[in-house]
Amino acid sequence: MTFSIAARCARTGQVGVAIASSSPAVASRCAHVRAGVGAACTQNVTDPRLGPWLLDLIAAGSSAADAVRHTADTETLIAWRQLTAVGTEGSPAAFSGEHALGTHAQAVGPDCVAAGNMLLHEGVPQAMIDAFAGQPGLPLAQRLLDALTAGATAGGEEGPVHSAGLLVADAAPWPVVDLRVDWTEDDPVAGLGALWRVWEPQQDAYVRRALAPELAPGYGVPGDLR
Repeated sequence: MTFSIAARCARTGQVGVAIASSSPAVASRCAHVRAGVGAACTQNVTDPRLGPWLLDLIAAGSSAADAVRHTADTETLIAWRQLTAVGTEGSPAAFSGEHALGTHAQAVGPDCVAAGNMLLHEGVPQAMIDAFAGQPGLPLAQRLLDALTAGATAGGEEGPVHSAGLLVADAAPWPVVDLRVDWTEDDPVAGLGALWRVWEPQQDAYVRRALAPELAPGYGVPGDLR
């Protein structure tokens, strides 16, 4: 019921996830990022605990591949899970359990990993990987959105998609991008792109407001005294 990409930016050190699903609020359950550590997705029949668990393993020194392998070897209900993970270095990794729903597939690139289930066809994850690699100079969030759009254009899920999310972690200890379309009968991937276009020019200002409010720009709203 989901297709996603987890990735890092070799240029900036950012990590992030873009994800879409026929289910509501997919990013709230399936997408996980941690500054200086990596990004992970836990999907199919989702156990939200597995995303933080993968990132804990990576933070403790495991590679993404070892973290995914250890989770697959020790999680008793792993046959129903689909996992992806990427650290700040090393090869990304993926796992699909034997009970993954419908047509499912995964693909790994140098700095990214994509996976999906209940897909229209098995080529969707590779289409996402190819799009992500296409313009390495763009911001990570834009590359993730381009990859998600490519996955949808390549066929995406077999049925209609209703939710999407975009998370990016940078140097701050919280996601500097955390945008979600939790339910729509329209195109959630396009809606997510519209949210990003609103957020992108403001994201640095919100970090400054948190860390150095005396240096932050004004809000540009009625009542703002700056």
